[in-house]
Amino acid sequence: MSAWALVVAAGRGERAALGKNKVLHAVNGESVLRRCLRALEESGLFDGCVLVLAACDRAAYEALCASEGRSALVKCLAEGGQTRQQSVYNGLRSLPETAEIVAIHDAARPFVTTDILRRSIELARATGSGVACAEVVDTIKAIGEDGRVTTLDRSRLRAAQTPQTFRRAEILAAHARAQAEGWQATDDADLYERHFGRVTLFTAPDSPANIKLTTKEDFMRLGSDTFRIGAGFDAHRLVEGRPLVLCGVEVPSPLGLDGHSDADVAVHALMDAILGALGEGDIGRHFPDDDEEYRGVFSMLLLARVMRLVSERGFRVANADITIVAQRPRLSPYIEEMRLNIAEALGVQSDCANVKATTTERMGYEGRGEGLSAQAVVLLTKGSV
Repeated sequence: MSAWALVVAAGRGERAALGKNKVLHAVNGESVLRRCLRALEESGLFDGCVLVLAACDRAAYEALCASEGRSALVKCLAEGGQTRQQSVYNGLRSLPETAEIVAIHDAARPFVTTDILRRSIELARATGSGVACAEVVDTIKAIGEDGRVTTLDRSRLRAAQTPQTFRRAEILAAHARAQAEGWQATDDADLYERHFGRVTLFTAPDSPANIKLTTKEDFMRLGSDTFRIGAGFDAHRLVEGRPLVLCGVEVPSPLGLDGHSDADVAVHALMDAILGALGEGDIGRHFPDDDEEYRGVFSMLLLARVMRLVSERGFRVANADITIVAQRPRLSPYIEEMRLNIAEALGVQSDCANVKATTTERMGYEGRGEGLSAQAVVLLTKGSV
């Protein structure tokens, strides 16, 4: 089946406050639109692309092509409408009859991967639709008309992204019906669902990186330096009746670390280092110690959430180094397991994660066996996109 892309680039991007269509803005020397088109072109999955642009952006687009090069994938320009829904409808009507599958994608998602595009197309061919989505990691509250708050089960929730891929004839029929009957929707999957009754969702491992550039802060983060360094420190008291967990490894000990979570002092220091490199505050801001959700929680699970932030910001961990300060117990038999745990959690080779332990020669609270502390340093770099 012939597959085409329909790239929606007709919005004004007012929340980005850039004074122009945000997808024409350059980030690290390349416009958002060109980066998006390059990702589609390099996937090798499409026979062509319809690009939907506002009439007022045509001249700017031509200037962009002159400076960055014209994408060979773009076969047709369609005019944007007053709403995204109208823009997509215009683009769908501009597709050739030979296009059997169409992947509708927002130009403001320039980091889409080939895997996401491929899975979306494969599902559309098999079921009629393939809609990319991401897991919801925040706790979601629904407020009723009476003001009553209900907590939703986030395991059953998904955040819809693009591409949203369909059989061309079917999504065109859904849009035509919406036009005739006055339906308004925020995405194409909604229209498809109303007309055909069901859409097929999928969540890819790299969906957190498929972010949509919306606000000025999103662009500021992308324009930041290629490398970020963060440092973290944490300390906890040793008490009876608690397990001693370090880097996700339970170490045999008569005393454990006291805290709201499992009090994994090494992982806490690492998370603080990562959050510091991202400019995202500290673990207390993200996982407050008065929140019952985090009582007794395994800190490696919290580290996984922090790593989602790393991916969302377009970074990856280059390497990390953790120092645990403890007079006792002796930690050397467990260091290698700790290091491998950390490497896996950070998504790095084992030699890019280091864990070491030292004593204070019996000085201070660590030396007296009253508590443990840990320090961490991390280097983040822009991930490949």
